[in-house]
Amino acid sequence: MDAKITLSFNEQIIAEAKKYADAHNISLSRLTEFLYSKITSSDYKNLEDFPISDWVSMVAEGEAHYQTKASTRKALKKEYYNSKK
Repeated sequence: MDAKITLSFNEQIIAEAKKYADAHNISLSRLTEFLYSKITSSDYKNLEDFPISDWVSMVAEGEAHYQTKASTRKALKKEYYNSKK
């Protein structure tokens, strides 16, 4: 059974998402449902772990930033504390 929700996105992102969905012969609702099912069906610790198109990451977090090297715990702690200043 389907349930309805209301979401708000940047208009340009929606336009790009509609183009993508149309090109892949899927509705925007089903595309969104598919992405949510992928995100929730695995053990992703953050969005950077999820292999997803840049436009979806931009919807969720703003400009996409990918880490190619895992940070050490000490570096992550330092980064966290610096961000709180």
